[in-house]
Amino acid sequence: MKNTMKAAVLAVAGLVLAAPAALAETTQWLREGSDIINVTVNGGKLYCTRASDGFEMCNGMSSQGGGTWSGPNMKHPDMPGFMTFNGTVVMGSSKLKIEGCVLGGSICDAEIWVKQ
Repeated sequence: MKNTMKAAVLAVAGLVLAAPAALAETTQWLREGSDIINVTVNGGKLYCTRASDGFEMCNGMSSQGGGTWSGPNMKHPDMPGFMTFNGTVVMGSSKLKIEGCVLGGSICDAEIWVKQ
């Protein structure tokens, strides 16, 4: 009886812990003709990760509504890893625009990704 109860508790705990991962929604986008980026909404936050090596281009961006996300934890794969940028992602049904800015928005770089 004791082992059965322990097994039941562990099974329920496993389902509860697995639930957030099951709720994550991931789509794939093509960046600059070669990189596949996994874009995931998990826990109400947006994450963008390059599929080939796990490089995080955006981390924990907040929804602004209407498919727009923003946050300060954006990285560019061609820049040193310690650098972060204020960024915005606007996600449509087939295209995604990602933009990162520095110096209060005076210098920005944007890309358009295509949904796979």
